[in-house]
Parts: sequence; structure tokens; C-alpha cells
Amino acid sequence: MAARNTARKRAFQILFEADQRGTDVLTVLADWVRHSRSDTRQPPVSEYTMELVEGYAQHERRIDELISQYAVGWTLDRMPVVDRNILRLGAYELVWVDGTPDAVVLDEAVQLAKEFSTDESPSFVNGLLGRFKDLKPSLRRDEA
Repeated sequence: MAARNTARKRAFQILFEADQRGTDVLTVLADWVRHSRSDTRQPPVSEYTMELVEGYAQHERRIDELISQYAVGWTLDRMPVVDRNILRLGAYELVWVDGTPDAVVLDEAVQLAKEFSTDESPSFVNGLLGRFKDLKPSLRRDEA
């Protein structure tokens, strides 16, 4: 499972970079893939990283809508950039990826928050993604 952990971390980094640059996540993903193929010092971008980023991009509007709706006291643009992107990645994997157990998604997101964000972030990420887990059947609708 270390490979999936690394894939999630890279997917988070791609989402974070796109958010910081104000660029489409698929453009950043393509940059990462191109760099990894042309520079042997760059780590390869795994298939699972690509799946996560592409899946997020496919459901981006719905995911941001859900985070905005359920993040009590936080607007999406006021939320710390790290937390926002951990939540985006976690929400995609939790709601739309069937092959990963919910507990693993929550644990991995909390670990990312512990590694990259503030002391309060792990409980915030866990709480919001836990809410999504509880509401999962009603959240998994296609965007209009």
C-alpha cells in the first residue's frame, strides 16, 4: 500500500500546485508527466496518481460544491489551500472510487493533513470527510 500512499501524496501535490498557480489540474498533471519522462531525476507519475487527478477534474464542480455546503464556518476560498486540496482529493476518492475502503481514505487524508498542514487540520479534515462518508449514497449523484 506504500505505492498508493505515494500516489495520493503526488495527486495532492498536483492539486495544490494547480490551485496555487490558478491553473487547470490536468495541465499541471501533464507537466508532471512530461517532466518525469524527460528528466530521470523526477519521480514517475503513477497510474493511480493520474486516476485520482483525472477523477477529481471530472467531478471538480460537484466536489467544491459539497465542501462549500458542509464545511461549517468556512468558505472554500477562505479555507487553507492545503486543507482545501486534501479535502478535494479525499472527497473524490471517498465518494467516487469504489475500490478503496472508506477508513483508508479518511486515514490517508488525515495523514496528509498532519504532514502538510496545521495542528487543527487533521480533525477538520477527518470531520468533514467523515460527514461525506455518512452521506455517501446521497452525494454520489452526477453533476447537472
